[in-house]
Formats: sequence, C-alpha cells, structure tokens
Amino acid sequence: MKMDCGLWAGGAKEFAAGELCINPRTFGCGAAARPALGTSSPWESKERRAVFSPITRTVAGACKPVFLQGGGMSENTVEKFVGIDVSKGTLDIGIEPTGEALRVVYDDQGIAQVVKRLVAVGPTLIVMEATGGLEVRLASELAGKGLPLAVINPRQARDFARATGQLAKTDRVDAAVLAAFARAIRPRVRPLKDTDTRELDELLTRRRQLIEIRVQETLRLGTASKLPRKSLVAHIAWLDKRIADLDVDLTRRLRASDAWRAKDDLLQGIPGVGAVTSLTMLAKCPELGSLNRREIAALVGVAPLANDSGKHRGKRFIWGGRADVRAVLYMATRYRHPVQLCSQGLRRETQTGGETSQSGDRRLYAETAD
Repeated sequence: MKMDCGLWAGGAKEFAAGELCINPRTFGCGAAARPALGTSSPWESKERRAVFSPITRTVAGACKPVFLQGGGMSENTVEKFVGIDVSKGTLDIGIEPTGEALRVVYDDQGIAQVVKRLVAVGPTLIVMEATGGLEVRLASELAGKGLPLAVINPRQARDFARATGQLAKTDRVDAAVLAAFARAIRPRVRPLKDTDTRELDELLTRRRQLIEIRVQETLRLGTASKLPRKSLVAHIAWLDKRIADLDVDLTRRLRASDAWRAKDDLLQGIPGVGAVTSLTMLAKCPELGSLNRREIAALVGVAPLANDSGKHRGKRFIWGGRADVRAVLYMATRYRHPVQLCSQGLRRETQTGGETSQSGDRRLYAETAD
C-alpha cells in the first residue's frame, strides 16, 4: 500500500470527497513516524502536528488538517457554551467543553464577577432558565454586554436531562445540563424586553392578580354570614379602586410611546380586540410584528400540533406557548359580532368548539402579522 507522507512533513494535500484520510504515523511511515523516547505522548514531538477541526461539515473538509506550531488547538476554533442556574441566593455557572464550574452569590458583586468571566470566555451561547423573574437582573446585564443569551422554559432543560440519563438534580448539575443543552440544541437567541416593556408587563401581571383576588372575594361574599360581610365589601371596594388606578397608569404608559400608540391603534382596529387584549399582546408578546403569522402563532401556542403515526391521522391540539396571551385572544374571538360569525361558520365545518377558538386566534394573528 503506497501512501504519500508529504502531508505530515508540512505539505498540505487535499483529499477528494469520499477518500480515506490516513494518519501515516499509525502505520509507521518513515522515521518521523516513530515517537521520540521520553516524550509524554507516543506521538508528541517538536515537529508541527496536524490537528483536525471538530466542527467540519463535509467529508472533504474533515480531511483538511490545521497546522499549529507545537500542536494543540487554537482557542478561536473551540466553541464554548455556558449554562447558568439561577436561584434566589446563588448563581451556578457551567462551561462546555472545558467542564469549568463556578458558584457566586447572587448580588451586585457576584453579577459583576460572572459578567467579567463570561466576557473573557467569549461564549458562542449562554442558556439559563426562566425562574419567575429571578433571572431578569442577570440577563439584563449579560445582554447589555452583547453576550448571546437564550432564556428557555425549565421543562425543556429537565426533559433534556432525562433524555441524556441525568436523573440527579443539584444546582451545579443543572448548570452543566444547561451548558450541554446549549451545545446540543442551540436555542434561538431572542432580544430581551426593554425596561419600559418589562414595567408594562409587571403592571399588567399585577392587574391580573388583583382581578383574581377580587373574583375570590366576590365568591366568598355570596356565601358569607353577616359578620365577615363588611370586611369583604370593604376589600372588594379597595380592589376596584386599585384596578381602576392600574388601568389609568397602563393607558398613560401606552399612549406616551409613539411606537406603542401606533400598534395599539392597529390592534384595536381589529374586531374583538379591546384595551386589555391590546395591552396584553404588546406587553407579553413584543415579538408581534417581527415574526410572520405562522411563527407568532406557534410562539403564543395557538398553532395546531400534528399527532400522526403511519396511517393514523390524529386530532390536532394546541399546547404550550404563552397562556396569558392565549386567554385574552380566546375572549377576543367570541366578543364582537364579526368574529362570532366567523366562529359560527368554522363551527359548522369542524363541529368542534375548541378548534373554532384556535382558528379565530390564528386569524387575528394573520391580520396583525401580514
């Protein structure tokens, strides 16, 4: 078997797609192939070594060596992925593929330490879970430094851990799992909400909480005896006032922004969309207007998911997405007369009330996205 050893002497020979790229040292081609005595590695020597890139995408490219003085791999050729597990008091950081781990206190000093370290690392992607708002502080700092960040649903990370056989769960393990998730899945980097949008979202969430409390108190009032009735009535009146104040504040913030005002006017021009629906879509779905109708419907969770296998064609259901947005869209599809007519026509076709509301939701997105 004849082989050209010029490749390992420094000449760069390209192999055609499908050819076998053979390391001549394995087969003992020449004296240079033999390891020097006393070296720590059987193939370690002072000559230039060929290092194959792990990120090649073609057969031909896989056989192209990268010559580095003294061997090893350049830092620029290694993609690094970071997972951050956020808890109330600490931050756990895992870095792939180096396996580096770091734990800091979740305060201003700890955040500064994490940001400084990650800027030095220069990761390809950083992944953290949405943890009820605890992640916002760190995420804002990382995004402010221009680092690529994806905030994912915790369910995705847990499912990935189970799929890879990682059943244990600690903060350090979770950080390592998130780093592995970033490396394997590479979720899309989405821009974070700006300060104004985040404040609008928080006020809208507080309004929903107060309404839920008012509903509970109203139900209690219906069965309450004379003794607690006075307290319930006073509390309901206080809730009414707080909700009305929030409505005024939300409207003022909305109309103070030219961009929001234009979107609000466009949304409320759609039959069935009122002030609450418009506010919810602007605060909790800021991607509206930047994605097409299919992408935005899938993001919110009103796109039907297939359930087919072989010849079986299962019933389509919606699942996941943003429940707050989906809830107001459900009401919008049933409120105004033109949308009701559309729903009635779809109901006659599908004979399924659930599919009717989903179709109406997607029609609303089609009108706003096109």
